[in-house]
Amino acid sequence: MSSSASDSNSYLLVPIVLTAALLGTAVIRGPNLVSAPGIGSAIIVAAPLILATYALMILAVAGRGTIDLAVGPLLAFINVVVVKLSTAGILESPIATFIVALGLGMIYQLFFALTVIFVRVQPIIVALSGFLALTGINLVIMPRPGGIAPEFMHTWGEGVEIFTPILAILVLATLFWYLFTTSSFYANLKLMGYDERAAWTSGVRIDFVRIGAHLISGIYVGLGAICYTALISSGDPTQGQNLTLTAVTALVLGGVALSGGRGGVTGALLGALSLWLIGYVLATFNFGAIQAFMTQMVYGLILVLSLILTLFVPVVGRYLRFISPWATFLLLAMIVLGIMLQVATSANYKGMTQIYFEPLTAKYFLYVPVRLGDTSWLSTPVQTFALLSGASAVCFVLVARLASAESRAKKMAVFPYLFVAVLIFAAFIASLLGNLP
Repeated sequence: MSSSASDSNSYLLVPIVLTAALLGTAVIRGPNLVSAPGIGSAIIVAAPLILATYALMILAVAGRGTIDLAVGPLLAFINVVVVKLSTAGILESPIATFIVALGLGMIYQLFFALTVIFVRVQPIIVALSGFLALTGINLVIMPRPGGIAPEFMHTWGEGVEIFTPILAILVLATLFWYLFTTSSFYANLKLMGYDERAAWTSGVRIDFVRIGAHLISGIYVGLGAICYTALISSGDPTQGQNLTLTAVTALVLGGVALSGGRGGVTGALLGALSLWLIGYVLATFNFGAIQAFMTQMVYGLILVLSLILTLFVPVVGRYLRFISPWATFLLLAMIVLGIMLQVATSANYKGMTQIYFEPLTAKYFLYVPVRLGDTSWLSTPVQTFALLSGASAVCFVLVARLASAESRAKKMAVFPYLFVAVLIFAAFIASLLGNLP
């Protein structure tokens, strides 16, 4: 049972490793990320992208290649409508704001589902039509950015605290999905995504399941619009196009199958966080006149590399079946947590100067990162002992598990090579620590 569960989640290996690498780099390049204002600003800036990716994810799981390209313009449409009503004094209470935002998202997605089911138009055609229509409607409603968000949202987007209503929205949206996966509706949704004909012959009411998936997607878009409105405290009809491209990239980066039947909030969350971290890390470098173009180029390169690595995951899994995505997550989480503790507690990070690289600073964080003034090796005796102990434990477990796996095999496969690689790594660490003052 555990082996099959691990195999079914093997697609998460790539986003887990990528997110850990980017988070570690981001913490080193921008140490003030490890603070209450840094984490708070990260949550509020990344929340709209995460929720938009959730909305795309459930439609992708439903199958038929359903990728709602209008998710960005729809989020912007809800944003400008809420701001217009708020500016006119019609929309003031939080309950009314949530009803309007979620209602608009669900109404659009219901129209989307009914068009696909009864008019029998391909989802990509409906999505592209919605993208173009909503982009124009947004500019008609609000020709240029402006307006005032509801008053209760003004403190939501400050990003000075970790525990905010935005974090609560993200947590509840994520928990809802995990509770949803325990229902029979989710099982029917995955079956429909894998093979719609087989689901229909099994008695699944595929039209009902598809409509339900679109309604849930509309809820996620509405929540994303609320977070986006709190972030900018105004209306902006122009940001939807970029958000669509970024959310689709995050969806693929999270290992969600565009053909349907495979995906979840774990991969979508990791994909969205990876894209935000890419922008954060790039903003700590100075690329001169091409600064604004580097993000898109790196998005494309990492997306292609992640897809290539995803293809190799099943091949590598044949030799390293004992590697679990969740065990990998725990191991990398401990490593990244150690880096964060090192950065947060080291006295060598004092006296650093802030950097400003527009326009990426305004897009990816509220509090600009800082550049390291001293890049020397930072280690205390306690940290050195902890590093050696942790590395030794990891090497011992790796060698023991490989030896156990190879003892049941007819011939030695990857074990000798990895064993030599572990010895080389241990020698490198020993030599590095030997040069410490």
